[in-house]
Amino acid sequence: MFPEKVYRDAGQYSSDYLTELSRAARAIDGKSIEAAAALIEETIDADRTIFACGNGGSAAISNHLLCDFAKGIQTDTPHRPKVVSLSSHVELITAIGNDLSFEDVFVFQLRTAARAGDLLLTISSSGNSENIVRPLQWARDNAVRTIALTGFDGGRAAPLADVNVHVPAYNYGVVEDLHQSAMHILAQFIRMQSMKPELVGVRKF
Repeated sequence: MFPEKVYRDAGQYSSDYLTELSRAARAIDGKSIEAAAALIEETIDADRTIFACGNGGSAAISNHLLCDFAKGIQTDTPHRPKVVSLSSHVELITAIGNDLSFEDVFVFQLRTAARAGDLLLTISSSGNSENIVRPLQWARDNAVRTIALTGFDGGRAAPLADVNVHVPAYNYGVVEDLHQSAMHILAQFIRMQSMKPELVGVRKF
């Protein structure tokens, strides 16, 4: 757990926070990143759709993912990713939440738009948010492949996903920082792999 005590010095808190961030970053399984990148590349190559979702700070990462995957991955590459953030449609989210249930705000959209062979990427620090678990279960039952970005102990999301990119930390800020980093790593790696070699090191990432 971090923090485990009261800090009176913001500079010391910063130092210890960054130490915990570094520890958690080093503990992420590189094989899970490799597997996630492969799934994303396969989905793009098959001209299928990538869906992403999350709550709160994780919703912001989902929306940021839309930018880095849809625009970033195709810059200087032949890729044309189809990417949808299920967290970005505030009108639809509030309609579903109000008329049906908040637990269904993402699975309702997924049922409407997803097809077999698509990919769902969920982002949840706890891995236990019901509105994250439901689309993962639906995807599992309907041949939609899945990547879960989780923290803490992985929660219910971890065993449901085809690939679990797990940040072993119990601080929301640390987990969300590293989920954002994982998203950037995946987008940049896939872009780099498909660029002309002479452009790598010249283009800004």
